[in-house]
Amino acid sequence: MKEPVARTTVAVVGTGTMGQGIAQVALVAGHPVVLYDAVHGRVEQAAGAISARLDRLVDKGRIGKAARDAAVAAITPADELAGLAHAGLVIEAVAEDLSVKQRLFTDLEAVVADDCVLATNTSSLSVTAIAGALRLPGRFVGLHFFNPAPLLPLVEVVSGYATDESVADFAYETAAAWGKTPVRCTDTPGFIVNRIARPFYAEAFRLHEERAADPATIDAVLRESGGFRMGPFELTDLIGQDVNEAVTRSVWESFFQDPKFTPSLAQRRLVQSGLHGRKSGRGWFRYGSQDDQPEPHTATAGDPPEAVVFTDGPAPVRELVQLVAEAGIPVRRSGVGRYGFLGLPESGQLMLADGSLAASHGTDTIQFDLALDYRGATRIALAPAQGAAPEAVAAAVGLFQALGKRVSVVRDTPGLIVARTVAMLVDFAADAVARGVASPADVDTAMRLGVNYPLGPLEWGERLTPRWVAGVLDRLHGSYPTGRYAPCVALSRWSTSPGGVLSS
Repeated sequence: MKEPVARTTVAVVGTGTMGQGIAQVALVAGHPVVLYDAVHGRVEQAAGAISARLDRLVDKGRIGKAARDAAVAAITPADELAGLAHAGLVIEAVAEDLSVKQRLFTDLEAVVADDCVLATNTSSLSVTAIAGALRLPGRFVGLHFFNPAPLLPLVEVVSGYATDESVADFAYETAAAWGKTPVRCTDTPGFIVNRIARPFYAEAFRLHEERAADPATIDAVLRESGGFRMGPFELTDLIGQDVNEAVTRSVWESFFQDPKFTPSLAQRRLVQSGLHGRKSGRGWFRYGSQDDQPEPHTATAGDPPEAVVFTDGPAPVRELVQLVAEAGIPVRRSGVGRYGFLGLPESGQLMLADGSLAASHGTDTIQFDLALDYRGATRIALAPAQGAAPEAVAAAVGLFQALGKRVSVVRDTPGLIVARTVAMLVDFAADAVARGVASPADVDTAMRLGVNYPLGPLEWGERLTPRWVAGVLDRLHGSYPTGRYAPCVALSRWSTSPGGVLSS
């Protein structure tokens, strides 16, 4: 198989946003690039747009003028597929339609040499299915770039059922030579990122459907406590509700309607109403005026308790107790008390969200949500049991405010917001590794670079301990006995592994 050297001619079929971005990446890396589009006139428009973007890179000092001139000179428009005959690598970025892609690659096989690598940038279709129509399916591979391709580093290198190992190696090495961070994965619905990311959206939408909290508050808690760059409501408004819902539905259907991947009815109603997010002026939120943006629910100022009582608890609780002591609030250690609970003088007890209702631990219980880092978190969600004393709730609010946190009081709900979301992400990641989708390292790399998660989900699971994560999901499964929250076999094994090693 060819080496990923700059002399290899790269052909890009489809000159929309993704096609232009991929072509730009190959050009800057020193490849001659042939552009082809079935729509007359689009190739010339794309070449002009790429040249303009290269000009901006020169203005910003990111590339030199000589490099820009060489890249522009390396663009060759093609009026028909025959113009791609000398390419060593062809990457398509056309419509997400299986029959369209199969027909394109069947036509390409009649044009290019037998050792030319054929690659698809599909984000939702099966690489195996596309290759199924080919005479030489072994030379076919997925090269899934993320938008915008020139800026985002991640590339998923997807091996279909028939992909030759040497072809996958070639694709991986080529992406790396282009300055990207490639990860390997097998052909599974959603690949790595779109498969494992589903709970980030699904749990938020379910919380909204159950009226646990409003979208602005859920987003704020996931950002300011969970450490995510954007909340799922604002992010799907940016992506487009129609696009995000279509991916969710595609993955769900590809997994034979597995309840773990069930789409959101609330999101479906948005799409049916034409409320697709920013591009339509309204989705979960309205756009056009800052005055239209809702604010997250934030509790008013309260007084902290005079002291708290603590026995012992899991690492997140111990971290919180340390902050309480640093804030000057006395922490009385006691050998008598419930593990992981913080006692309040007002006859209330605080506990970390564990997947159950606060009320299941007593009407005086107030749960607090998980944080990526309690020291750095700027907002914490609290969920009092129905019937919790108002003075106990006020003391709990005041306690976190004394630590410099904004507080959102939400409805008592199993797993709260961050805890249930992170537990599900860990579960999906563990399941993907166990099924051979990707290695643990590639899973964590993909989720950090592909969707900007603050930690890879498997690293997060190790920090929290797989036993704690499995416990949260077990209790969620008790509240929602549909199979959606049942820990996968891999997570259950991981949680009981003597060495704490996730097996693949």
